[in-house]
Amino acid sequence: MREENSLELISQLSTENQGRYCSKEDIKLLVLHSLDIDRNTLYRENPSVDKVQLKKIVDFIERRNLGEPLAYILGTKGFWNLDFFIDENVLVPRPETELMVEKIVEIFKYKNIFILDVGTGSGCILLSILSELKNSSGIGLDISKQAIRVAKANSEKSKLTGRTKFLNRCIDDVYNKKFDLIVSNPPYIKRKELKNLVDDIKKFEPKLALDGGNDGLDVIKKVIYKSRSILKIKGMLALEIGNEQFKKVSKILRSNKFKTRYLVNDYRTNIRCILSTLEN
Repeated sequence: MREENSLELISQLSTENQGRYCSKEDIKLLVLHSLDIDRNTLYRENPSVDKVQLKKIVDFIERRNLGEPLAYILGTKGFWNLDFFIDENVLVPRPETELMVEKIVEIFKYKNIFILDVGTGSGCILLSILSELKNSSGIGLDISKQAIRVAKANSEKSKLTGRTKFLNRCIDDVYNKKFDLIVSNPPYIKRKELKNLVDDIKKFEPKLALDGGNDGLDVIKKVIYKSRSILKIKGMLALEIGNEQFKKVSKILRSNKFKTRYLVNDYRTNIRCILSTLEN
């Protein structure tokens, strides 16, 4: 392939990859990343692409065509009002999770609260909330050391290290603290259904962050049970859940003295998040 300007290259590569995993928009993003430019520069200057850059772009496209998530190739993903470092040790942040963040920010906008984020992954939920709640602080937990490394890097990138701690531990190991808000996007997929996930999730995203056990509720149950002892009375528990889990999770919450206050639907009108308060 001869050297050429970036816009012509995008058009050519899009034609060659038509019908494959890598879309034209993916190719455009990979070119921008490889050239370290933004869209305005692309269309204003249409910079040329040298052989080294071209090889990098082609290699990226091949990775994408194998199903690797774009966020892992780029090493970054936008979520809420921030850009997060992302690698194969953490889930790729989803737009649906932003809906939970939006509701939490709406509820606590002018309050000073102490937050626990269980299964923090990249830290995107806790850091996004704290970027809006300027007088609040929080702790993020994950049983993956690699995930905690990513979350700490994102805390530094977001300039929120003064209000956050990220710890490599299980929620069972939290004692002597009381939180105003506990939030979690736990693994909630049934183990037998992991094989049915789309390839970019099944082959590349960490199974530890996906596998919710035989019924998909293993970690959700643990978070609910433990929250009773580390959440303040009237404190809030915000859980992201899977499709068709609402009735079962609601029943577990009620039996553990939680009262449902808000429900958040995803973009397909499935109940995606339950926000409940701990009652006396």
